[in-house]
Amino acid sequence: MSKVTEVVEGLTAPILTELGLELVEVEYVKEGKNWFLRVYIDKELGVDIEDCGVVSEKLSEKLDELDPIPHNYFLEVSSPGAERPLKKEKDFEKAIGKNVFVKTYEPIDGEKAFEGTLLNFEGNTVTIEVKIKTRKKIVVIPYEKVANARLAVSFS
Repeated sequence: MSKVTEVVEGLTAPILTELGLELVEVEYVKEGKNWFLRVYIDKELGVDIEDCGVVSEKLSEKLDELDPIPHNYFLEVSSPGAERPLKKEKDFEKAIGKNVFVKTYEPIDGEKAFEGTLLNFEGNTVTIEVKIKTRKKIVVIPYEKVANARLAVSFS
């Protein structure tokens, strides 16, 4: 499946550059009997339905020309939402000062899941201030141990 996502990323990049948008993620997944090609896009002030429509239309034309997917699928172009995934180093850099949720491949201080304020990102470490009841704790996570991360909506 990664070949499809790579091809779609390549087709999407010039479209997004032209429109001043950023590619967050491409997913190609089977749900039930149906295949879904999901393209998540964003920009500084967020994307709207019009942005998604324009990208969907232009990407559909490119996909029809190249035809990289041999069977029927649904194309969905949307915003990553409030809990946007943090995939690339620049995503972490932009998220400094924001509330994040990070899962690790192996325990750090006996834990594998951390939610708190991203204080710093220095290429090989992610520093988060985690609240534990009434006290705060600084956790430094080696970047290579991050399984997945996303912005986290906080209701405090």
